[in-house]
Amino acid sequence: MTGPRQLDGSRRLEDFLAFSAEATAFTVFELRGTGQSQAYLNTCDGIVGTEVTDCLLDRYDAARSAVVASESTLPELLRRDILSDPQLGPVARNIAKMWFVGVWYELPRAWTEAFGAREGNATFVVSTQSYTEGLLWPAIGANPPGAKAPGFGSWAHPPRIPVFP
Repeated sequence: MTGPRQLDGSRRLEDFLAFSAEATAFTVFELRGTGQSQAYLNTCDGIVGTEVTDCLLDRYDAARSAVVASESTLPELLRRDILSDPQLGPVARNIAKMWFVGVWYELPRAWTEAFGAREGNATFVVSTQSYTEGLLWPAIGANPPGAKAPGFGSWAHPPRIPVFP
């Protein structure tokens, strides 16, 4: 693992958003629109530590750079270099899940046995807005039940699932 990144907070957040956009297939613009970017980065840092988060972001940067000099695609490199990694894979999957449902899921037992138990590593809702801002809802073309009402009479029409490029 590399040492801590010497980046200001805004650059770290930009890198986190770039990785998250690749992990979720939503754009950085859409992720920013949730208002959860900083909360999700803080959650990840708070559970696994900035060193692990920075290692994940460094690997992502390296994979992006390697695409130019390689015949591999970015998704292939991410599967090989991040998602297959015993330490970074579970964290990366948790980040993607967090964007979709607004919940940090407890890391697997195998992860904590290999890399140590972390304070706060439990399943919890990240913020009061994370449920309603979850990417799950635009992904399925629906509104979160109990929040963001679609409007009077909208129930009369079947939901439309958006077409992704």
